Amino acid sequence: MATFVMIPGGWQGGWVYDQVGKILAANGHRALPITLSGLGDAPAPAANLDTHIGDVVDAIKSQGDGLVVVGQSYGGMVVSGVADAAPSQIGALVYVDAYVPDSGDSAWSLTSPHFREVFAEGARLDGLNCPPPPGLDPRARPHPIGTFLQSIRLTGRWREAAHKIYVGAFGWEGSPFLDLHARLSRDPEWSTYSLDCPHNVARFQPEALAEILLAQV
Repeated sequence: MATFVMIPGGWQGGWVYDQVGKILAANGHRALPITLSGLGDAPAPAANLDTHIGDVVDAIKSQGDGLVVVGQSYGGMVVSGVADAAPSQIGALVYVDAYVPDSGDSAWSLTSPHFREVFAEGARLDGLNCPPPPGLDPRARPHPIGTFLQSIRLTGRWREAAHKIYVGAFGWEGSPFLDLHARLSRDPEWSTYSLDCPHNVARFQPEALAEILLAQV
């Protein structure tokens, strides 16, 4: 039995993986979806990227080794931070249409000018939170802007993961991830997949994502 630690993208909670988790459980595995600080019922406007990495590091302390850590979009920042902090527990890293940072990067520095505008305009009201963009699930919450802005600090230990997987979603316009997918496709340390679907893969193609995840165990 494998344990899949699943980190959502911006504005979303662990609920975004509900369908994926059901498929994994039906195949005899354990799904551990994470709702990061400020994205659940309790607001945490002062949360930053370190806060979110700490959320997941704390959640996996009792989970053993060989974990498959999955992150969507912004969640890729957290995946790298968690794997750098606890490399001995990680069996595979799966980035789902997500940022893959080097030390010193932030979601802000890695994203496109369009999404920087979304972040900045969203935080204009109180300077702390960025409201969910239109079209997200009603459960979506304002996202603490500090988590998008803070640069990550990495030692490089996250690269010790035996399996590093990137899933690209090619069914939406304006993706800031296309060049990243192309670069990783040429890197022998990575396995890459392409899906013809919108950015929110867990919502629009849960079966396809679950199939990719199951292939890693």
